[in-house]
Amino acid sequence: MTDDVDDGHQIGYQALPRGVQVVSSDGVVVGTVWTVLDNAREHIFDGIVIRTAEGRRFVDAPEVARITERRVTLTITAAEAADLPAHRGALGALESNLRRTGTRWRRRLGG
Repeated sequence: MTDDVDDGHQIGYQALPRGVQVVSSDGVVVGTVWTVLDNAREHIFDGIVIRTAEGRRFVDAPEVARITERRVTLTITAAEAADLPAHRGALGALESNLRRTGTRWRRRLGG
């Protein structure tokens, strides 16, 4: 669990450095920032790759609630973060993103 220490000022994803703590919505440290993924041409935040005890994992942009100088807070719980897809480079992130988007739509449509 994290403590209630000030996590600093909110910053843009472009300024997010490697090594910043990543915390789940229920307050558990799930890893650290490895890299930020974006669509540079369209200036769109795509997500982050985090370093965990189980390896690198892809966190989709909608699962990132807040980015500050000292902490990234997710919209998902630690249990959900444990199920994040492994990061396998650019194509792996795209593939994971498409699979997760399909799962979300199936849930919304009752499938």
